[in-house]
Amino acid sequence: MKVRMNSVAKTLVAAAALACAAGASAQSAGQFTVKVGVNQLTPKVESGDISAPALPFTKADVKSDIQPVVIIAYGLTDNISLEGALGTPYKHKIIGAGSIAGTGELGTVEALPPTLFAQYRFFAPTATFRPFVGIGATYAYFMKARGSGKLTALTNPGGNPTTFDIDNKFTYTAQVGVAMNFNEKWFADVTVNKSRVRTDVHFSTGQNQHMKLDPVAVVLAVGYKF
Repeated sequence: MKVRMNSVAKTLVAAAALACAAGASAQSAGQFTVKVGVNQLTPKVESGDISAPALPFTKADVKSDIQPVVIIAYGLTDNISLEGALGTPYKHKIIGAGSIAGTGELGTVEALPPTLFAQYRFFAPTATFRPFVGIGATYAYFMKARGSGKLTALTNPGGNPTTFDIDNKFTYTAQVGVAMNFNEKWFADVTVNKSRVRTDVHFSTGQNQHMKLDPVAVVLAVGYKF
């Protein structure tokens, strides 16, 4: 009986070793992964004042938005990968702050921040949990900016509707996350990204406003390994 149990134990150990070897092969360099999930993008705003003749301390805040996202990654090695995301634009409401807090919605803008990350993934490819860190190049692209009647009342009362645009910016994004492998093909992960975005708003009235946005993105996704 003891001999038989030893034989069974050796068989199980051998099977486990083969399974790990297969997993490593399935997650080695040259592998593509695709994730589908949702991303909440929350600007961490420090607003400058709208330039004269606006009221002193006329500031703004930008609300968060959630959009679906598709993320594609490629393994350069077992631990180093490149990752990029595809998604729909984030639609942000701009509201009054500072001396005009409580005035409500001043306008809306759509933002699209494509980013290419270089990542380092800790532990072996077969590990159940794999923390990772990354650094990426981001292009913060702003479009479809629309001012409201309240913005016109503040900046050009009795005149033509005030319009505005926001400068696009190249910047960088830091990343930290953890992936959980369900099996050799399926996994889920959570990622937190923090971007450095400093830009300027230009109004049709000739006024300007500097904005520190520095958005934080929280991504929840489920992925498949090819």
